[in-house]
Amino acid sequence: MARLTKNQKVALSKIEANKAYSLQDATNLVKDITNTKFDSSVDIDVRLGVDPRKANQMVRGIATLPHGTGKTVRVLVLCTPDKEQEAKDAGADFVGLDDYIAKIEGGWTDVDIIITMPSVMAKVGRLGRILGPRNLMPNPKSGTVTADVGKAVTEVKGGKIDFKVDKTGIIHASIGKVSFPADKIYENALEVLQTISKLKPSAAKGTYFKSIHISSTMSPGIAIETKTVAGI
Repeated sequence: MARLTKNQKVALSKIEANKAYSLQDATNLVKDITNTKFDSSVDIDVRLGVDPRKANQMVRGIATLPHGTGKTVRVLVLCTPDKEQEAKDAGADFVGLDDYIAKIEGGWTDVDIIITMPSVMAKVGRLGRILGPRNLMPNPKSGTVTADVGKAVTEVKGGKIDFKVDKTGIIHASIGKVSFPADKIYENALEVLQTISKLKPSAAKGTYFKSIHISSTMSPGIAIETKTVAGI
């Protein structure tokens, strides 16, 4: 077992063993136990009572964090020439089509989100083998394939995130930075949890929220008592 650092020991000493905290207390505590020299991300991990191997139990959705993620999101828009100015005006970092498709085929993927249009998906589709493993492939379900590229860019820049349950039944999502006030972390977390609750598959039986943990980069996870979360 790796030896704990002094800061890790201090952080663990502030978390009561086997205790599940209220969401509000957890968002205060995660700030208290974070000692990194950089502005750590705050993440939420939700274990669901679903079988993601079954299509009718897949949980995937979109949440717009009321206070954003705190991250700089680099957006590429692959669109027709008549939509380029709209994308630029909305704040897209990279805009084009054939030239960027060629760059991606050459190995370039230095972006966080790719937005495109239904009319050019035939061209973009051939990038699936490159973009798919990096979770960059545009998808209508996540709102990244749309004719309204300006609106899509604005939403992504403003704090819209998409999430999907992984093969172990867990959803991982970034909900802000440790520099955020605790109430803003709380409100971002609540938005994600309430959105996940609304997406409960009808085929899912038994307990839906099996566990919820909140943590920051390099901090221990803090267990959250699901009964304290409003609206789930």
